[in-house]
Amino acid sequence: MNFEKGFNLYKEGKFEEALECFNQLIKNESGKTELHLYRGRILSRLGKGEAALEDFDFLVQMEPYNTDYISDRGVVLHLLGRDQEALTEFDRAANLDPNNPYRYSSRAFFKDRIGDLAGAIEDYEKAIELDPEDAVAFNNKGLVEEKMGYREKAKKSFTKADDLVGYKPEAKSSDLPPIGSTTSKKPETPVQLTQSSENQKLDAGHFWRTFKSVFTDSQSQKEFLGFVKGLFSGKKSKNS
Repeated sequence: MNFEKGFNLYKEGKFEEALECFNQLIKNESGKTELHLYRGRILSRLGKGEAALEDFDFLVQMEPYNTDYISDRGVVLHLLGRDQEALTEFDRAANLDPNNPYRYSSRAFFKDRIGDLAGAIEDYEKAIELDPEDAVAFNNKGLVEEKMGYREKAKKSFTKADDLVGYKPEAKSSDLPPIGSTTSKKPETPVQLTQSSENQKLDAGHFWRTFKSVFTDSQSQKEFLGFVKGLFSGKKSKNS
């Protein structure tokens, strides 16, 4: 067993096999943070939240100021339904890394899921202030504004996102509403995975793929905007 094999299995989505690999690696090399990081992510994708939390507890204990570990721990807490604790972790990550727009975008994503739409918009605006060229943040902000009934604001956010990626809507048919319209049939996209008033549950693996890919993986960001608008844009955070 070696790290490269386990990592490749993880990237391929073969989580059960990857877990076996990382369990053996940790047995042989206990205490290595990188091994616990990926095992925690694998466990969370398998829906084993309590076990995943043990790995992230260990990581945060080893590196109390590592904002990636803190943020990931917040995600696991959210998936376990411990939203107040999760918010505390997202707040802590933002306080420790206040100039990183990713911290605010990820917290905005979380706030959107728990129904704090005003808080989500505030965080997206902060992320945009720090990175005015973040088309994903503008697009996500527009979707939240749309949920709140702020159609004009949403339209401006969508237009700004379009401008940033150089997108010009095709006007081939008058019966096709523009992207961002509540009457348009949007494909299932990461930014729409918010919880309803009935507190719908989302598969843990799906949430992790959404959360990490939209905000930390540049290729997935490209695919995301391509899925929505036919074009792409994105940033990459460390430790993605």
